[in-house]
Amino acid sequence: MAFIRTVFILAGLAALRANAAFNGLAITPQMGWNTWNAFSCDIDERLILETAQTIVELGFKDLGYHYVVIDDCWSAGRNSTGHLQPDPNKFPNGMDFLSDKLHSMGLGMGMYSDAGSLTCARFEGSLGHEQIDAQTFASWGVDYLKYDNCFNEGQSGTPLITYNRYKTMATALNATGRPILYSICNWGEDYPWKWAQTVGNSWRMSGDIFDTFDKPDARCPCTGEDAFECQLPGWHCSMMNILNKVALFPEKGVPGAWNDMDMLEVGNGGMTDDEYVVHFSMWAALKSPLIMGNDLRKVNAQTLSILSNPAVLAVSQDPLSSPAFQRWRYYVGDKDEYGQGEIQMWSGDLSGGDMLVVLLNAGDKNRNMNATLADIFWDHGPGGTATQVKQAWDVYDLWANRVDNATANAIIAAAKANTTAPDNALPFGYNATANGGYEAGLTQNVPALFGKKVGSVRPNGKVTAEVRRHSVAMLRLRATKVEL
Repeated sequence: MAFIRTVFILAGLAALRANAAFNGLAITPQMGWNTWNAFSCDIDERLILETAQTIVELGFKDLGYHYVVIDDCWSAGRNSTGHLQPDPNKFPNGMDFLSDKLHSMGLGMGMYSDAGSLTCARFEGSLGHEQIDAQTFASWGVDYLKYDNCFNEGQSGTPLITYNRYKTMATALNATGRPILYSICNWGEDYPWKWAQTVGNSWRMSGDIFDTFDKPDARCPCTGEDAFECQLPGWHCSMMNILNKVALFPEKGVPGAWNDMDMLEVGNGGMTDDEYVVHFSMWAALKSPLIMGNDLRKVNAQTLSILSNPAVLAVSQDPLSSPAFQRWRYYVGDKDEYGQGEIQMWSGDLSGGDMLVVLLNAGDKNRNMNATLADIFWDHGPGGTATQVKQAWDVYDLWANRVDNATANAIIAAAKANTTAPDNALPFGYNATANGGYEAGLTQNVPALFGKKVGSVRPNGKVTAEVRRHSVAMLRLRATKVEL
């Protein structure tokens, strides 16, 4: 089954390359930072440049966080020739100046527009202006476009209508000759997982995320199987709501085109540390783009140590590009204040024959969890028939080497003082930028990318772990080497 998945990925990639909209970008899920979650419309040139410098100084750039994306509220409308103009009070030097600055730091420039007459904050949209706007973005040196879905003038309701609307901008971007990553943000309306692979590099598969673990909200009405028939994706969607929706179609993400579970809330204060670990782990496991959404200038040690975990990032950026799949989900008696209570097991193929296992405890008490090799390798042969079930595996905990608070604080202090902290030349153990990504490090068995060995599993055995409430055990299985 793993071989079939690999063939499917390669065939899908070849098909995308044959499509006119394919731009060669996001072969692994894109990584970066976006203004919206932390700042909404309160943005300006200074914020962008300060954040970009922070991304470099804290080591995020070296970990692969590349794009700095300016979301809504940047515009002053159109000039007499119909070209979009930046707000001169917020961006007095213009967008080409800003992109030059970002490029000089080794970062990519991201912008926002909308496939409607207005953006969600009611600035000028790009519907009917796709060609001129694409040319404008290209002339500014833009590398990334987030393209929203507000005020679409009724041009939705069937997959074909929405596909054609978003394809118009894809064609216009491609025609500029500049590779621009195309991030479709239509909230899962009209089943983008069925058609967006041939149009964009990622597509939002749900309503907007809100910084909460599992709180139900009437404004995010669709859950579980309802995701397929959702007429109102909504907003204020909890992390677990989004996770349980994407569980129905994770395989729709392929190299160059990904299910986007929305931007990261890590560090914005609405969840506990354990809940943010779940959030980051599952976004990486499901191959969602990793777009930070917090104020990096005020990052604390715990947030830094989550967002910078190279062993988890190596799962996100694994060259096999296979998402994890939900193998089982059970409701449990212990419930939190929102009435939830469930446990889940996810597993997915990794490069080199490794296997990812995630034990998720969304119940309200700590518990010992386990998963059989038969369940973990279900896609390789149901009922325990997979050859992998008959062999032994070493177990590596991908969070065991999480940077401690003292080290993280030293890195933050050094960045603020523009000095070098002890052993800060490579603060997180791997420089993805210098090495061209994570594939080289995985091939070379760089220790930072594999966590810590914590045990082993005998043939036909079980993986076990103690998992705190609202937390995960994120594990990598590696075939045990036979000593000759």
